[in-house]
Amino acid sequence: MKRSEINKTYQDALRCFQSHGWAIPPNPKWDITDCGLGFDSFIIALINLAEEPEYCEKLIYCVENKPVPMHCHHLKKEDIICRWGSFQVELWAGDPRTTEKGTSFLVKKNGEKISYRSGEVIQLDAGERITIDPFVYHSFWSITPEVIIGEVSTANNDLTDNFFVDGKIGRFPEVIEDEPRLIPLVGK
Repeated sequence: MKRSEINKTYQDALRCFQSHGWAIPPNPKWDITDCGLGFDSFIIALINLAEEPEYCEKLIYCVENKPVPMHCHHLKKEDIICRWGSFQVELWAGDPRTTEKGTSFLVKKNGEKISYRSGEVIQLDAGERITIDPFVYHSFWSITPEVIIGEVSTANNDLTDNFFVDGKIGRFPEVIEDEPRLIPLVGK
């Protein structure tokens, strides 16, 4: 991933957050990654707002046509909340490579348990949320040009608790320094 791509994503995310009324805390911890897939395939910007032993909170910026790769967490339970725009999420009761499509399981959407089938897609609009339990595989993507997503979760470790279906994905890819950095990133 090139530093110029990180800088552009940082500037786009900051503009989006600020134009929609999100005040960014002093000295935020930015996390911008393409997971090694290449800027044209995927990009996500996250700000770690709270990192406590019991919980964490993130503000996330995504753009249309660049889905977050299918993954799960073994320890982390998370609420993913649409704060502005709209996005869709695909969930699986287990690993999509071994779980039969259509397998039913319960998911909380907006605080209410609903029956869901592995591989189905749920749309979340501003204000809506979905709770994702450990071992539930998930991918999500913006269906508006940009989307702001909140995440509130149990404490997590991005280095050890991200399990991608595509084993070639790297959570913190190498950065190619093609221009001066505008911000430091977590994991670097």
